[in-house]
Amino acid sequence: MHVFKFGGASVKDAEAVKNVAEILKKSATKETIVVISAMGKTTNGLEELVKAFFNKTGGAESVLQKIRTYHFDIVKDLFPNKNHPVYNEIENSFVEINWIIEDEPLPDYNQVYDQIVSMGEIISTKIIAAYLTGKSLKNKWLDVRGVIQTDNTYREGKVNYELSEQCVKSELIPLFKENKIVVTQGFIGGTSENFTTTLGREGSDYTAALLAYFTDAESVTIWKDVPGVLNADPKWFKNTKKIDELTYHDAIEFTYYGATVIHPKTIKPLQNKNIPLYVKSFLKSDDTGTLIQGTEKRFSMPSYIFKINQLLISIQPKDFSFIGEGNLSMIFSLFDKYACKIHLMQNSAISFSVCIDEEGEKTDRLIQDLQSEFKVLYNSGLELLTIRNYDQETIEKLIENKSILMEQRSRNTVQMVLSNN
Repeated sequence: MHVFKFGGASVKDAEAVKNVAEILKKSATKETIVVISAMGKTTNGLEELVKAFFNKTGGAESVLQKIRTYHFDIVKDLFPNKNHPVYNEIENSFVEINWIIEDEPLPDYNQVYDQIVSMGEIISTKIIAAYLTGKSLKNKWLDVRGVIQTDNTYREGKVNYELSEQCVKSELIPLFKENKIVVTQGFIGGTSENFTTTLGREGSDYTAALLAYFTDAESVTIWKDVPGVLNADPKWFKNTKKIDELTYHDAIEFTYYGATVIHPKTIKPLQNKNIPLYVKSFLKSDDTGTLIQGTEKRFSMPSYIFKINQLLISIQPKDFSFIGEGNLSMIFSLFDKYACKIHLMQNSAISFSVCIDEEGEKTDRLIQDLQSEFKVLYNSGLELLTIRNYDQETIEKLIENKSILMEQRSRNTVQMVLSNN
């Protein structure tokens, strides 16, 4: 069995969906689980809808109408026959969202977020499953919320591995008796109370890894708009190089430091069962891409990971006493409460500094809670640069015309929080 994952860029319009069908015709030579994200920038649009609905700022209906029009334009291109049942399927999904935003919002923003934003994956997979059927690619659509079981930690659902594995074996695997392909959603899961959860932004890779783990798949392939894992993001760096092979260890470090080509939680389930991961281009599906597997060959090419919209927070006791274990325990519990990932941290006798993503309302609430116990200073709009296998000449080129606000070095890695001069 193989697991394929297609992200939003690979299904952003009708031509992209047709390309996915061609890849599956050619590459789905065995039983294949196909994990699909929301189309294009749908998740961003649904996040905008959640904010408008929850904060009652108005405009939720117009945001939803824009998302609806986008999807039906794709449907009309793929299914010229307006009587095709997919039209009703997709309309019913949008009616479901309408029902949510017609009521008063639940008090928990994160719970509201998961119930609405998750619909992007539901809608995209229904469209694609129907198109594959029309192209004689026999498949079965599966609601992944019935198999990936999580707790009630909304937006960062913690997976119940044992229960999820039981559900996969009882609900997913039997579908291959009559189908070669199972189409399902990435990013989302379900609770025992039948609420929807999400697994963290860009979590579809993680879904693919979990399903591979539970089914003992031969391999996972993540189809991207780049030729494989690159030594830097081409949005920020010129003359990037493709990495042909990575160890699980190096891939985990890449994702930990913020490389966005793979979701951070993806690697460990695959490593536990020694399942190889391929990162390939959906634009050039015959190219080899990057292979991630268990090998002793460590990565030595210089690589660069660049994150924008960073927040540097400095935390001090209000009485200027030492930062001790009790202070740190309280600080870390607040970061855990708001699911804020720390990218870099440093402490001195009287202060503790961290660099995190700037995430609007979530980080605003974190800072408010910190301020109730500590003196808090912060800088926003910063950049975090991580260089693996660095040299001083490269560092000096990359930080030209920037100020270093915090720096940390190890033998192989340097990280710097930067502001523009």
